This record gives sequence, C-alpha cells and structure tokens, in this order.
Amino acid sequence: MSESKTEPPPTLFICDLCGLNSPFSYYGQKPPNTRAIVLLEECFVAKDPFSPDKEKFLILGSCCSLCDKCVCVGADCSLFYTKRFCMQCVNQHLDQFPHQIRAELAKRRQSSSTTVS
Repeated sequence: MSESKTEPPPTLFICDLCGLNSPFSYYGQKPPNTRAIVLLEECFVAKDPFSPDKEKFLILGSCCSLCDKCVCVGADCSLFYTKRFCMQCVNQHLDQFPHQIRAELAKRRQSSSTTVS
C-alpha cells in the first residue's frame, strides 16, 4: 500500500552558472496579478520587494533552450535572442547567431577585459 506523495514545487531559483539564488513566486509566461502581460518565455518571477504595487514583478531567470540549465538574466549568464540561451551554449554555438549578436558579445568582452586590467 504505497501512498503517492507529491513533492511541493521548489520555491528557490538558483542560477546554475553564477549561483544567484532567490525565492520565486511564479514560473510561467503570465505572472499573477498582472493585466495583459504575457512574457516571451517561461520565467522564474518574484514579486518586486521594493514596490507596494502587486502588479510589479522581477524576472529572475529562465531555462536555457538548448541545455535546460537554470540561468539568471545577468549578461554574464544568459542571452535572450528569440529564446533564452546560457552563455556556455552561446559560446559553443556562436557561429549560429547573427552577426549583430556576435558583435555585441565581442564589445562586451572587450569592455570587461579593459575594466579588469
């Protein structure tokens, strides 16, 4: 006689690349308490702690459309171009992205290397 126990869904978003972690209140494309907002991807969403307005929310991250890693929206961790891609997959498949995206990433790398030096 086995009882089927369903695990409660995880309520902590953790970026697989940088380790950013934060509680989230919703996962999907249509956050609750919002009017006519539909996100372009399934996202981990948190209520905006800095706003009393229930309609305000923060997008924490999403899953890479190629490898399915959870990644935050930080520029070092992911890129959204029609879908979400982790930077590891972006770098592995860089030749498949449009020239403008490759040029923008090259600019980012150049500016981050000059600020670190």
